[in-house]
Amino acid sequence: DQLPYSIRVLLESVVRNCDGFQIKSEDIENVAQWKKTSQDGVEIRFKPARVVLQDFTGVPAVVDFAAMRDAVKALGGDPEKINPVCPVDLVIDHSVQVDFNRSEDAAKKNLEKEFERNNERFLFLKWGARAFQNMLIVPPGSGIVHQVNLEYLSRVVFDENHWLFPDSLVGTDSHTTMINGLGVLGWGVGGIEAEAVMLGQAISMVLPKVVGYKLTGVINPLATSTDVVLTITKNLRQMGVVGKFVEFFGPGVASLSIADRATISNMCPEYGATVGFFPVDNQSLEYLTQTARDKQKIKRVEKYLKTVGLFRDYSNENQDPHFSEVAELDLGSIVPSLSGPKRPHDRVAVKAMKEDFTQCLTNKVGFKGFGIPADKLSSSVKFAYDGKEYTMSHGSVVIAAITSCTNTSNPTVMLGAGMLARNAVQAGLTVPSYVKTSLSPGSGVVTYYLKDSGVLSFLEQLGFNVVGFGCMTCIGNSGPLPEEVDKAISDGDLVACGVLSGNRNFEGRIHSSTRANYLASPMLVVAYALAGTVMIDFEKEPIGTGTDGKSVFLRDIWPTRLDIQETEKKCVLPNMFKEVYSKIQTIDLQSFKKIEDAHALLFLGDSVTTDHISPAGSISRSCAAARYLVKRGLKPRNFNSYGSRRGNDAVMARGTFANIRLKNKLVGHEAPKTIHIPTGEEVMFLCKFLLDVFDAAMRYKDEGTQLIVVAGKDYGSGSSRDWAAKGPWMLGVRAVLAESYERIHRSNLIGMGIVPLQFLEGENADTYKLDGKEKFTVNLPDHVEPGMTIDITVG
Repeated sequence: DQLPYSIRVLLESVVRNCDGFQIKSEDIENVAQWKKTSQDGVEIRFKPARVVLQDFTGVPAVVDFAAMRDAVKALGGDPEKINPVCPVDLVIDHSVQVDFNRSEDAAKKNLEKEFERNNERFLFLKWGARAFQNMLIVPPGSGIVHQVNLEYLSRVVFDENHWLFPDSLVGTDSHTTMINGLGVLGWGVGGIEAEAVMLGQAISMVLPKVVGYKLTGVINPLATSTDVVLTITKNLRQMGVVGKFVEFFGPGVASLSIADRATISNMCPEYGATVGFFPVDNQSLEYLTQTARDKQKIKRVEKYLKTVGLFRDYSNENQDPHFSEVAELDLGSIVPSLSGPKRPHDRVAVKAMKEDFTQCLTNKVGFKGFGIPADKLSSSVKFAYDGKEYTMSHGSVVIAAITSCTNTSNPTVMLGAGMLARNAVQAGLTVPSYVKTSLSPGSGVVTYYLKDSGVLSFLEQLGFNVVGFGCMTCIGNSGPLPEEVDKAISDGDLVACGVLSGNRNFEGRIHSSTRANYLASPMLVVAYALAGTVMIDFEKEPIGTGTDGKSVFLRDIWPTRLDIQETEKKCVLPNMFKEVYSKIQTIDLQSFKKIEDAHALLFLGDSVTTDHISPAGSISRSCAAARYLVKRGLKPRNFNSYGSRRGNDAVMARGTFANIRLKNKLVGHEAPKTIHIPTGEEVMFLCKFLLDVFDAAMRYKDEGTQLIVVAGKDYGSGSSRDWAAKGPWMLGVRAVLAESYERIHRSNLIGMGIVPLQFLEGENADTYKLDGKEKFTVNLPDHVEPGMTIDITVG
């Protein structure tokens, strides 16, 4: 009864999994005697209930399981039995953010770009979702892994094979700790360790000390959960909690929503602990109801946790366990804050922000300094953007992003940002058009309740359009700044700022042009975007001028915590979660786009081999690949061969169709050359208009023209060379029209998404009097099958 609740989860696991081999009886004794053994650095073995993978680390895991399956098959075993031992949840959540920010369909455009850049990876993961049992793969555009884990994947209590046991996990991202806000023990590990758990291996870990962090009081009406977490992060970092568990207790916890707790748990890597744990209580059960979990399962969760002593009543001091050490925080003492400019635990009160940033400018270069000379402090640069004149100086905000799992899982701060935006718009305030504003929620549910409450349109009016659902600005996927802005920053050697609701702001992480980056609540992100600078004292200086010509202060438009909570009760509903997550297991990749008005990049004859398409030998001194290598400082003697450079896609793309013996009928003689057909027939055979195949392909690409290759018999014969399919795809080739194919190459084309079209028996290019100068439209149906007859329109 005196064990910390987080240690009780470890104890249950070692008892249940004790096999005398991986986990032994002494592991049970060591955990049970935690009060003593935690002081001695005793090592134990722990088997988490499941594994969560983020896509970039999840891909190698799926690759390795696929390799295991092949190996078992080669040895005569049953490959179908190769599956993860424990449940695996893989979330594809890294999203690219290009320059579509202030656009109604920004999210759609960004997702299209994401599929375009990563289609091969997504296809592979889609195969993995079907190939392996015990593995769930959540598709792109669904949300950030940690928020999806909180809202959908978490079980709290497993009900499996007639066993009830606590949900616990390891994940391949440091912010896996967010799930501890729901009372689920979990932390981040490396990919190799995660794969070991998937294979049924236990984790070796030192039995941790547990810091009890007592919360009292209630949050100040002007403060947010973000301000709480920034304060806690600074406190715990100063205490030194690396390698320890932090477990929250005290009457103040009861006043925090699960979203508030998850915000605090998410920042665990920033304060250095292994976990920041909140045991399950009635708030946890209410959250499960709110997020549309099964009612019968919720009852079972409650009964089980109460039966085994894992259910908490924060107002009952008699339930307070023994801790290694205790810290305390009065929530009422929290003030609005930011953290920065270079570390998440360097908290700054909003009222001190202007003074603090001014000091940072002149401080010597370091975590709190930029070393700006005194005579450069007033530097400013005038520039024009979007038809207006602006002046940029030190402290100008150029990125304002509501992003990251830390805050976007929290309806209170998200609705607060929307209500602040509404009040600002109604007062006549605007955000400078050059500020890169964006809204990237952690899940689609956020968009639902922002719309339902009527505040999304006001966020959009200030430029905070939804740009996608995934890791964006916080991980550096903010996309480019306008050229005029970049130039102004560079010309003035200015310390420009990013303000984001993320969890990390290390140097160079957010954007190369923002030397100062501050973490803040979504509400303050909107506020600093409106101000256009961090060099403002909100208590004394107006945030802007209203439509009536009068000064507007931040306090005039700041929504109260009570108003926000009332809106939250009305607008964050279970059916939103149910609708969003009912579709989450469906991965719908983009259908193959119609090939319309395509040009022939090459018009080839019979027996074009994979060596013609992607040579493996030496690199000619006069080809596109050679020019590329020379620009990078290589001398011809160091060019090496295409075969040795096949790990470099830039070289291999330029080496596609670079065989000196290539016979292209558009050219009329042997050469790795072609012509750009729209230039005009009258100049086709003049040598000065001949282009390397790569250069012609790039010209077509710039024009948005699709490409095909026309060929004769036995196209792709010879070695089974992957780059003979990858290279044409990189050049923009979307189909090959040939009389016949070598089997392996045809499969490789299909694998890359290039359609292998075959003339009907007895027909070829001559039958239709084709000369390669035509435009080709391939009328592909939505569902394509092998052997299907396809109509091609030639014009």
